Amino acid sequence: MNEHAHPRAHPDPSHGHRHEEGLAQLLDLDAAISGTSGAEVTAWVTRYAVDSPGRIIDLGTGTGTGALALARRFPAAEVVAVDRSPVMLDRVRAAARHQELGDRVHAVHADLDAAWPAVGAADLVWASSFLHEVSDPGAVLARVRAALRPGGLLAVVEMAGLPRFLPDDLGFGRPGLEARCHQALADAGWNAHPDWRPLLEQTGFEVHGPHTVSSAAHPEPRATARYAQAWLSHMRPTLQDRLDAEDLAVLDHLLAPDRPESLLHRGDLRLRAGRTVWAAGRPDARDRH
Repeated sequence: MNEHAHPRAHPDPSHGHRHEEGLAQLLDLDAAISGTSGAEVTAWVTRYAVDSPGRIIDLGTGTGTGALALARRFPAAEVVAVDRSPVMLDRVRAAARHQELGDRVHAVHADLDAAWPAVGAADLVWASSFLHEVSDPGAVLARVRAALRPGGLLAVVEMAGLPRFLPDDLGFGRPGLEARCHQALADAGWNAHPDWRPLLEQTGFEVHGPHTVSSAAHPEPRATARYAQAWLSHMRPTLQDRLDAEDLAVLDHLLAPDRPESLLHRGDLRLRAGRTVWAAGRPDARDRH
């Protein structure tokens, strides 16, 4: 799983709801701080898209940041935001109303491991940090291809590694905490995904990429600190049994809001992150003659 994964079930429903609310906040912070790289990804993808898509489907939409950005970029398009989380879809609807896009952005509840929703044919399908979460990516890709109009395009976007924020030496604890955290998360399967190109080609797509875009340093250090706080808080439960006691204590010091050495009070944080994207076109039947 990665930071975009949604919990399927939990014995305490209130815990699941709190988890999704925390995840929603993380996704919004991620979108805000990586806005430039997100725009670059969209610009690269849309070089291969039809000029004026009529319908766009955003799979695993989360809080809908991507769906809303696509709606603004293509003002004539209808955007269908698909997610299995009612909490996320409520946020999509609220954000669409707030941005006066509610007439063009439609939230649809669906678990794509179970069935493809009745959303009609699309010119562009967007799948950001989503495809590696489904149980059978090949089956989902076949459904995407069937839903695309001839000449349509699928964009598959993944994180280019887990985001980094910390200096190697924090001034306390052993150097290299973040590297050890990332190794532990990799062992737990966070952000684990293949190069999607072979599977996309096997499904009958014409593939461009992969193409990687790096995030530039955010001009507002407080925004980087808030994102680091949200990200490290989100991964903390996974690290509970994967780091030693000393590293866990240092991590908890970083997350404590009232300590001078905590994330929210540091001036030495620097975001290092990026996105990798594949643009996969469904060939127009006319191109085969």
